[in-house]
Amino acid sequence: VQLVESGGGLVQPGGSLRLSCAASGFTFSSYAMRWHRQAPGKERELVAAISSNGGSTNYADSMKGRFTISRDNAKNNVYLQMNSLKPDDTAVYYCNALRITSTGVRYDYWGQGTQVTVSS
Repeated sequence: VQLVESGGGLVQPGGSLRLSCAASGFTFSSYAMRWHRQAPGKERELVAAISSNGGSTNYADSMKGRFTISRDNAKNNVYLQMNSLKPDDTAVYYCNALRITSTGVRYDYWGQGTQVTVSS
């Protein structure tokens, strides 16, 4: 199982970035996908989530209207479009695949993370 994030970097306040996560080694279309982030000295927090078929999305309140999560099940990729970035968005962003079966078995995979730095 692999989740490989890309697209992070340094961006000025107000700018945009698009993160990508390439998945392999599991049935991508059966998993909900999520983006989390962890800033220095802070706990990891959920940024956005998308259902396995892409029909449902959820966002943390501070990201609503600025971030958009999407997925391409044909390419086994999930994306996070981030607009109007703020210095507080500086963090390592992690891709996460989650599936909980009908019997309660949990499959939870994580990528290594990609650094996003918002600074002038």
